[in-house]
Amino acid sequence: MRMDRRLLLVHAHPDDECIATGATMAKYVSEGVDVTLVTCTLGEEGEILLPELSHLASDQEDALGLHRREELGAAMAELGVTDWRLLGGPGRFRDSGMIGTPPNERADCFWRTDLLAAAIELVPVIREVRPQVVVTYDDFGGYGHPDHIQAHRVTHYAIALAAGATFRTDLGPAWQVSKVYWTAFPRSIIKAGIEAMRAQGVDDEFTSMDPDDLPFACDDALVTTAIDGQGFLPAKMAALRAHGTQVSVDGGFFALADNVGAEAFGIEYFRLAGGTAAPAPGEDRETDLFAGLD
Repeated sequence: MRMDRRLLLVHAHPDDECIATGATMAKYVSEGVDVTLVTCTLGEEGEILLPELSHLASDQEDALGLHRREELGAAMAELGVTDWRLLGGPGRFRDSGMIGTPPNERADCFWRTDLLAAAIELVPVIREVRPQVVVTYDDFGGYGHPDHIQAHRVTHYAIALAAGATFRTDLGPAWQVSKVYWTAFPRSIIKAGIEAMRAQGVDDEFTSMDPDDLPFACDDALVTTAIDGQGFLPAKMAALRAHGTQVSVDGGFFALADNVGAEAFGIEYFRLAGGTAAPAPGEDRETDLFAGLD
C-alpha cells in the first residue's frame, strides 16, 4: 500500500514559493499529496511594481505585508494549496531587506531573530504535518538574501529539534523527516535561456548577465532531482501573476519561459541535502521527491 505522502515547503517571502516550486506544488496537490507551505515573512520591504500601490511601501504606509498576504492566498488558490501558513502568525517575523540597508538593522527583522526562537515556531508545524519531505533553500539562500539564508537555518534546526523525543513534548510528538531538498536553478538551463533570448534580439539587464557569474545558478552536477511539472506551468504562471506587486512575468528572468519553453519553468530542480537519493535504474536524477520512500 502506498504511504500517505506529505510535503512541507519553507520559503522566505510571498512569491518565492511560486518561482522555485510552484509547478511542483501544483503537481503534488493533483496527485493527492498533502502540501503545506510555511512563509517566514510577509515581505514588507519588497519593491512595488504597481505605481498605483506605491503608497503601501515600508517608507510610506508600511502596509505592503498585508497586501502581499492577500496575494499569497490568491497564488495558493491557483496552485490548489489549501494549507499555507505564516511562520509564528502574521507579522511575527519581518522582512529583513538586504545586508547594509536600514531594514536589516531592525531588531524585529527575521535575519536578526534568535535562531531557536524562530525554529520553535516551525517545530510544531513539522510535528503536526509529519512530512516525509521538506524543501527549503541552500545555505546561501539561493542568491544571498538574508531571509533566505535564515529560512535555511531555521528549517534545518527545526527539523533536528522536531526529531528529538524529549524536546518540548508540549509541541507535539517527535517526527523524523526522511528527505530534505534545496531548491536549485541549473546553470545550463539559465544559460540556454539567455542565449535563446540574445538570438532573438532581446537586450536587457538579464540577457547582459554572464550565466557563469549568476549567484542563483547551480552547477548541474549538484542537481539531484528534476520534477516534471510542465503540465502545471499555466497554474504556476497564474500564481506568479497573483503576486502582482512583486512579479512581472513579461520580461527579464521570467522571459525564460517564453524563450526556452516549459522546461525553463515547468521542470523544477532540487538538490538532496538530507536522506538517500533514489533515481530510477539507469537515470542520473530522481524524478520524484518521494523516491525511495514508498
